[in-house]
Amino acid sequence: MNIKTFIASAVIATAATGAFADNKDTVTAFYDLLSNPGQQEQVDAFVAATSADWVSIGDYSGNAKTRDAFLGQVGGFAKLMPDLNWAIQDMHQDGDTVIVRSRATGTPVAPFFGIDGEGRSFDIMTIDIHEMEDGVITQTYHIEDWAGALQQLAGK
Repeated sequence: MNIKTFIASAVIATAATGAFADNKDTVTAFYDLLSNPGQQEQVDAFVAATSADWVSIGDYSGNAKTRDAFLGQVGGFAKLMPDLNWAIQDMHQDGDTVIVRSRATGTPVAPFFGIDGEGRSFDIMTIDIHEMEDGVITQTYHIEDWAGALQQLAGK
């Protein structure tokens, strides 16, 4: 048996025995927090699911959000949108990368990004790419349709 055949066989055997971790349950804690941002149990589960140096990357400005900054923002969302729901629509795992398409809905009780929605709600698509290491999320790349949310809140 040559080395390529041996390595391929080892990879297949490892995958068949489940040695590659299923990170989907860990990633779900991220969305449980977004849907229940004011609950300490969800905060604790998010902290356990993320590394101490986890970062949220939402653009190419170089301004990554730390875990503590993210938790502060999510806590603000709990007050602004008590009915915020972040529902997973689809989840795919490829090794230590988990990609999630989700749907965020909410009804702000005060102006949101300067828009007074007058009791209107929004319903937007989001895409996240979570990178995992040793069973925890180390960084998350994300995009949300906030422009669409603002249009819905403005009644356009």
